Amino acid sequence: MWAVTSVGVMGRRLALVWIACAFAAQPAGAAAPVTLMPGVSFDQGVQFTLHGPVAINVITTPMPGFQSGLFALAPVTARGPLTAGRLPLTEIESALSGQATVVGINGDYSAGKARLPAGILMQGGALEHTPLPFRSSIGIDQAGTLHVDRVSFAGTWRGTGQRRPVVGVNQVPGRNQVVLLTPAYGAAAPVVAGSVEAVLEPFAAAATAVDLQAPVTAVGSGGGEAIPPDGAILQATGTAAAALTAEAPVGRPVTVRLILSPAWAGTVSALGGGPVLVRAGKAIFRSGEDFTTDQISDRDPRAAVGQLADGRLILVTVDGGRPGYSVGMTSFELAQTMVRLGAVTACAVESGGAVTAAFDGRLLNRPSDPGGERPIAEALLLEYFGVYAPPPAVPLVNGDPGADAEPLQYKLVLPSTITAEVIGPDGAAHVIESNVAHPPGTYSNSFADFDVDGDWHWEVTATDDLHRASIAYRTFRVDSTLRGLVVPASARGRATIRFTLGRAAKVTLRIETTGGVIVRALPAVQLQPGVRRLTWDGALPGGARAPNGTYVAHVLATSSVGTSDLQATFRFRLSP
Repeated sequence: MWAVTSVGVMGRRLALVWIACAFAAQPAGAAAPVTLMPGVSFDQGVQFTLHGPVAINVITTPMPGFQSGLFALAPVTARGPLTAGRLPLTEIESALSGQATVVGINGDYSAGKARLPAGILMQGGALEHTPLPFRSSIGIDQAGTLHVDRVSFAGTWRGTGQRRPVVGVNQVPGRNQVVLLTPAYGAAAPVVAGSVEAVLEPFAAAATAVDLQAPVTAVGSGGGEAIPPDGAILQATGTAAAALTAEAPVGRPVTVRLILSPAWAGTVSALGGGPVLVRAGKAIFRSGEDFTTDQISDRDPRAAVGQLADGRLILVTVDGGRPGYSVGMTSFELAQTMVRLGAVTACAVESGGAVTAAFDGRLLNRPSDPGGERPIAEALLLEYFGVYAPPPAVPLVNGDPGADAEPLQYKLVLPSTITAEVIGPDGAAHVIESNVAHPPGTYSNSFADFDVDGDWHWEVTATDDLHRASIAYRTFRVDSTLRGLVVPASARGRATIRFTLGRAAKVTLRIETTGGVIVRALPAVQLQPGVRRLTWDGALPGGARAPNGTYVAHVLATSSVGTSDLQATFRFRLSP
């Protein structure tokens, strides 16, 4: 059957948790997901299987509408150029934090000594690496629609003679081959003995299905030539090198055409991966793609991207390699999970130790490698360019020192005009800033003028220099019911806990270890406003006396406003 409970997420005990058995499925309710940024949520849960628990992490994006310009889902290379090296996902995201607020997962497999992407890479409509025809490729078009297809590549170049084949983009040529190298590859062409290079400048971005023409500005040999920032290089070996030398002399134009099949017209971003997991809402058991049996059948950490019927996208990671916490999944089990999550189309990306999920430079999952995150060559990121407000630093304002004001922040990645307000439970708006122009940056405020208990809202609206509107919205609670908690620094035999109630409330005292384990929970009592006391006599539930040590007094008060709590540590010793 299915059931729901909660697990820790970034310090908060909330998440969606699935519990499955092999024979029946009965739906139950679900806890609310965490809002990461406007329109983007995160669920974390555990699916119990006959093989052990499996931790699942789900990032859900807004409805497509990427054409509004506020969101972009795209692959991002670790250090820019393909040959520049790898980084952990959190560092990739942190490097982008000034340009966008980002959330994402690991991307394509990498291959070869240079750790280049194994499959296709397309950024901003430019083809930056060739697809693998025997594995699935993942494309995202301008409308935010996810495409999963086996894509093949055929390229040509033509100088003074006939059209001749280009076998790939931004890769090292094999025997008797020609490849196109763009600035996305790196600073210089690879060193290849006996190769010939024709430098093309200026050369347009490597769009597909169009003729790209540029003059030859230099010819070199053996590789190592600098790739112009506004140009490209044709690198050839063997018999292809002889043809390039003869038909692409300095000063003559060369025409390059890059062709994908299917054409993927309108696709602006693409990455490799595989295998395909879901088509038309059905889990794929046998994809027939170029993967070994172990890669498909082992229970490993796995990651995938999928699209729901309403157009929203989900980025999913499954932790693995940690018996007792998460054993991982097979490829087909991941496919079934994507269907249960509502995906009508889905495809896997790199599996194994590289599987990572992170938000704005902070981990969302538990990578399987003993050392933590594994450096990766490529990430799949959802980038958000609107105003972002982090969760309130003080979720519960109760009037105690340190909790009597709410620090408030927002981040801009583009020049914007903003209005920031704190809105009370009664709907009254307290304006912090109104129609103020700011450059990109993080801005801090503080608010303490609370006149009503209840749920308050921090709302920031922004219009950037491209005239795009966005809004950030966060909620916190003001509850003056419980405050002024006083515990003895050292208690002998019994501990008297003192606190102040601002209104009538049902109060519970829990004695806990410093690790959060409940040692004793006193029955709830209804108390009236004023200074109140509750006493723990040092007894455990069975009647035995608690050992000497450090404990936590945790007081919870439930009133007409809601439930608030305060806690403090104290030393406990048995009476002599």
